[in-house]
Amino acid sequence: MTARRRKGLMIATAAASMFGLGMTLSATLVHAGSGSVHPGPMSRADAFARAQALTALGRKMFFDPSLSASGKQACSSCHDPHHAFGPASAAPVEMGGPHLDQPGLRAVPSLRYLQAVPAFTEHFYDSEDEGDESVDNGPTGGLTWDGRADRGRDQARIPLLSPFEMANKDAAAVAAGLRKTAYADEFKAAFGDAVFDHPDDAFDAAAEALGTFEQSAAEFYPYSSRYDAFLAGKAALSAQELHGRALFEDETKGNCASCHLSEPANDGEPPQFTDFGLIAVAVPRNPAIPANADPAYVDLGLCGPLRTDFHGRSEYCGLFRTPTLRNVALRKSFFHNGYFHTLRDAVAFYASRDSDPGHWYPKKADGTIRQNDDLPKAYWANLNQDPPFGKKPGDKPALTDPEIDDIVAFLHTLTDADQLAEH
Repeated sequence: MTARRRKGLMIATAAASMFGLGMTLSATLVHAGSGSVHPGPMSRADAFARAQALTALGRKMFFDPSLSASGKQACSSCHDPHHAFGPASAAPVEMGGPHLDQPGLRAVPSLRYLQAVPAFTEHFYDSEDEGDESVDNGPTGGLTWDGRADRGRDQARIPLLSPFEMANKDAAAVAAGLRKTAYADEFKAAFGDAVFDHPDDAFDAAAEALGTFEQSAAEFYPYSSRYDAFLAGKAALSAQELHGRALFEDETKGNCASCHLSEPANDGEPPQFTDFGLIAVAVPRNPAIPANADPAYVDLGLCGPLRTDFHGRSEYCGLFRTPTLRNVALRKSFFHNGYFHTLRDAVAFYASRDSDPGHWYPKKADGTIRQNDDLPKAYWANLNQDPPFGKKPGDKPALTDPEIDDIVAFLHTLTDADQLAEH
């Protein structure tokens, strides 16, 4: 088992335990305006009832386009429940802003299976023996492609104020929008009659309600895929799917499971299909993203431009968070920049990024390959070189075409049951 894989098994267990505690604390400590702190401590039954109330409130907000500057864009506009709370379109970025004419900078991620993502840390230490900090796995955790939000309520703030998303001017604009909704009285019941008199607190409360909704189990982490049923001994996989799984886990072939964990955690928690790490894989530059029309613009992930606290940290440039592969077969664009539009191409890129770079990257005027064209050469040392990467041009790729097909077949078993019914 690789170091990254051990890390993922350990951290998934710890994060899941933290999540269970977090829900109780969140339900107990939610507050909004002056004098509106919810009485505490609450009983477990009261805390559960409050969490249910916030979930219902967050659900209404999630589907409400009136909370955007355009009046036409809800959270669900980009995070479609019929597409595992990811985008329905194949566009690499979505349009937003007051007039829905401002393009985003990155592909929209799915909001499913984020409940176990731990808070961001620069250094996650893996150890075979407790107390032996033996392996530093580097940046781990956090939400969004660059891990800059630690909790659901922190992440929920971003699109509400982003100029190319829901584009509210400030917290007061969000509070004013909430005051006009049909559920304004429910909001006051949850957070206090004076909540709208304190815009910053109302904004915090809105983020809390959205974050609570996005942790609801039935909608966001049902674990209802055929692969989950297979692990429980209640379903079978075909010979092709089983072979794809073997290739997915084989450290000399796909080696996908080194980052996309496919085994249950130590406590029996279903596999998350991510180790929550941030790595650099040098996906080709996507000319379909308007920002990329400027040759000086480069999305460097963890070191900027959207994340600012690590600006100038060259060792972090080009790193993006490893997403879960659950429901990945539903996506119509892949990776942080949406460059690929088929799951097969995404898998094939891993298999031959280094052995056949001319297949993936454009050529310069002199005919040479513009390898790793969306990552400045100064940061190439950050590139992941674990198998199937690390080969030289002309080498035999790690996977044959039939083997790529088998891995794709396996990935199709990760689609949740409710999503299969939709498609």
